[in-house]
Amino acid sequence: MDSIAIEKACRFCPRCGHQAEVDGCVPFRCSNCGFANFYGPVAAVGGLVINEQRELLLVRRAREPGKGKWGLPGGFVDRDETIEQALSREVLEETNLRVSHARYLTSFPNLYEYGGVVAPVIDLFYVCQVADQGEIRLADGELDSFSWLTPTQRHLQEMAFTSNRQAIEKWLREEMRP
Repeated sequence: MDSIAIEKACRFCPRCGHQAEVDGCVPFRCSNCGFANFYGPVAAVGGLVINEQRELLLVRRAREPGKGKWGLPGGFVDRDETIEQALSREVLEETNLRVSHARYLTSFPNLYEYGGVVAPVIDLFYVCQVADQGEIRLADGELDSFSWLTPTQRHLQEMAFTSNRQAIEKWLREEMRP
């Protein structure tokens, strides 16, 4: 199955059901009722979880997109949830670690393909400390392994998402500053 951009997948007005006169326009503008949909990016968070040795926690994805590649603990922001709440929830759900402190690092645009549909995402990244690095328990079915490490070029080339790689590269540059 070929992937398709979300604006091309949505061909009918969600308000009145009128078929789009032009497929794939951003914004979608209904000529019947005037409704506009901008297909703006959804928000996602990623945690650069750092241990006392200044090593980064990488997790290996157990499902698509990016199955078998490295990633950062994180995920989509739910409705009625702040970015910080989503960060804490996602890190806890995926690793069983509780974020005790988080510092905003950067953001990058991303494209997320799921079920053949590609949606725009804005990924917000935070450098995180956790309350207890005790026993990590990975989310069953989502992640299959983890490693505390200083990322090498090989790790960066094996990242599931370009935005994760970019955030790690920015963090590494900051770490190298005198």
